[in-house]
Amino acid sequence: MVDVPANLEEVLKDAHLPALLTAMVHMTGDTSWLRPEWAPVYNPLDRTDIGIPPEVQDQARKAAAEAIRAHLGGKPLQMPGTDTPTLRRQMDFVSGAPIPEEYVDFLLDELTLSGKSTKDPQFDQPQLQAAARKLKVLVIGAGMTGLLAGIRLSQAGVPFEIVDKNADVGGTWFENTYPGCRVDNSNHMYSYSFEPNHAWPQHFSPQPVLLQYFQGIAKKYDLRRHIRFETLVEVVAWDDARSVWRATLKGPDGKTEVIEANAVITAVGQLNRPRMPDIEGVGTFEGPAFHSAEWRHDVDLKGKRVGVIGTGASAYQFVPEIAADVAQLTVFQRSPPWGLPVPHYHDNVPDNMKWVLEHVPYFDKWYRFYLFWSTTEGFLPMVKSDPTWNGGPGAVSPENAMFREQVIESYRAQMTVRPELLDKVIPNYPIGGKRAVLDNGVWLAALQRDNVELVTEKIAKITPKGIVTADGVEHEYDVLIYSTGFQASNFLAYLKVKGRGGRDLHETWGGDAKAYLGMTVPGFPNFFITYGPNTNIVVNGSIIFFSECSIRYIVGSLKLLAETGVRAMEPKQAVHDDFNRRVDEANAGWAWGSPHVSSWYKNSFGRVSQNWPFGLIDYWRATLAPNPDDFVLEKAPEPVA
Repeated sequence: MVDVPANLEEVLKDAHLPALLTAMVHMTGDTSWLRPEWAPVYNPLDRTDIGIPPEVQDQARKAAAEAIRAHLGGKPLQMPGTDTPTLRRQMDFVSGAPIPEEYVDFLLDELTLSGKSTKDPQFDQPQLQAAARKLKVLVIGAGMTGLLAGIRLSQAGVPFEIVDKNADVGGTWFENTYPGCRVDNSNHMYSYSFEPNHAWPQHFSPQPVLLQYFQGIAKKYDLRRHIRFETLVEVVAWDDARSVWRATLKGPDGKTEVIEANAVITAVGQLNRPRMPDIEGVGTFEGPAFHSAEWRHDVDLKGKRVGVIGTGASAYQFVPEIAADVAQLTVFQRSPPWGLPVPHYHDNVPDNMKWVLEHVPYFDKWYRFYLFWSTTEGFLPMVKSDPTWNGGPGAVSPENAMFREQVIESYRAQMTVRPELLDKVIPNYPIGGKRAVLDNGVWLAALQRDNVELVTEKIAKITPKGIVTADGVEHEYDVLIYSTGFQASNFLAYLKVKGRGGRDLHETWGGDAKAYLGMTVPGFPNFFITYGPNTNIVVNGSIIFFSECSIRYIVGSLKLLAETGVRAMEPKQAVHDDFNRRVDEANAGWAWGSPHVSSWYKNSFGRVSQNWPFGLIDYWRATLAPNPDDFVLEKAPEPVA
């Protein structure tokens, strides 16, 4: 029996009202609250909304409270199923605008109101189950995607083993422990769609909380018994004669072992190998020097002179955390990032909101739907290039220019102590051209402290005592911290992969990684890459969505093998090449594809090798199931009579 708060109407003031009223339809069957004129109008910068008149809001919460009390008291749901016309009205209401018809199936699948999804493995036939049990899959990585692969393979009945170089699960959330490390995607969306967490302490949770979530997932699904920790995969090589992968593993004791698998899934991420800058003298500094991704917690920064090289996402998070403790902090900036204002970035989720998420039926699903839709295509028009635009390199369209001015205004409002810094922190490239970060004011506040200096002069070299800039000035420090990003474009850099005929994957790529749907490569059968080339997102959605879609596709590929008796599949070269041609053409039409912008989205050839240039719906559709016509399918040889 749920203990219903006596002040339930007050509790509901912390709930997202459009989602609450939409959930109320399920409890009462009453759709009268879904009036189009009351639909929210969202501000994309702070996600506040207007819609329901203030004088009506109290009435709405009172009605919702009555419905909740009745339901928790035993009254059954009045709309437990999926009445499509009503669902359309609910979707339109929560989103604040009519949902285009082509998105309906996609969004209904994401809502999972029935508890089922296309992402659930469908291995129902006994013959298929028996064939699946004969497969063996090697998963490399026990982070967010590796754990997801383990869950889905378990559900499909496919034997698997996960190998991870770390001592625990979590991937990036295990490795990155710098002060202030947190997710930049709302947690109620940055979580598995089938494993919501109603107790997230903050809207954008810090690293320890995220690690705890994934550790809990590993425990719930009993995944640890499938994982080898502190183990490196040195080589995976395809055995042409037997159509299996042979993987050489190096354990924590230094000994190597070779195991075999019918398929390999890489789940190693893109942002896990720190990139050191190409600056003369790196490594010569006499004091402690480390990359933010390899934070030295044994180095006490209090009262120290600290130099920070780089102003990327991690610097944006740790600089405000350490600024008050150090004696002097110098931030060396090559190119400023765009900091999108998110006032609630560090805010706690109210306890009242947690109660509603946990106890009000369907509220969590509709709240996640609101977050999902508002970031699915919501920002995309603002970063789309207009070929007729002639307003300068700082924007790529009128919408992008307007967005730019809105963000600059938020900067201007914050730069009250040292307004002379304003020109230094405003990027000269379009929003969306590089990775934007989230800002609730702490970054610009830190830069305006008396003990903090922002230096934009180019770094000439690192010396034993500090940093020499191009103007000849030597800046002396006690500690240097590199916030210079990751080797993102160097996909699978530390894994040697040998495909058909001993073909080397990295030689095949030649530094320009490409894959069909970001997952498969001609000549490398049964080799599946997650978070691979051109599957990164810039402003729309959560990377977990991409992981769930790709794992659905990969498990579907294993199902295809089991169903047909095929022992190997690889994409046809023409299919692979046509896909990448379309990707390149489309990427040129976005801010990140602008020829005036250089970023980690582009590889050494200047090609955008990271980003998905289409809508989320397009990836969802493309990964529903593998099309056998896209692949070269190798059947097992017939037994000799």
